[in-house]
Amino acid sequence: MGYLLYGGREYEFEDRWLAHLKAAVGTKFRRHESFFMSWKVDPVDGSGRISLWMDPSQPIGFRFSGSKPPKLNKEWLQVLVELAGTHRGLIAVSEKDAAAYAEEQRALHASQAASV
Repeated sequence: MGYLLYGGREYEFEDRWLAHLKAAVGTKFRRHESFFMSWKVDPVDGSGRISLWMDPSQPIGFRFSGSKPPKLNKEWLQVLVELAGTHRGLIAVSEKDAAAYAEEQRALHASQAASV
């Protein structure tokens, strides 16, 4: 497990997810874009949700427990960046859920293109 360091707090995430989050946040911050980031709190930690306003002017850090960086899934990363640009913001979705979202978006675009 690794940690997102933001706003003087540490938030625990699995290393592979955290690596994708780091890349997505880096993409948004390089564009000087702010966004909300939200995730569900594990019931053992009290349940509920956390939402943070992520702003490039604020210091951010990523601390990984593993020494070897995981290979990034480009589709998962693209979904995280896309979600960050929506009104709901970047939602912490799993790799499997990101694949389903990407497939839904492809189907939606295909049906829109067919109706034109």
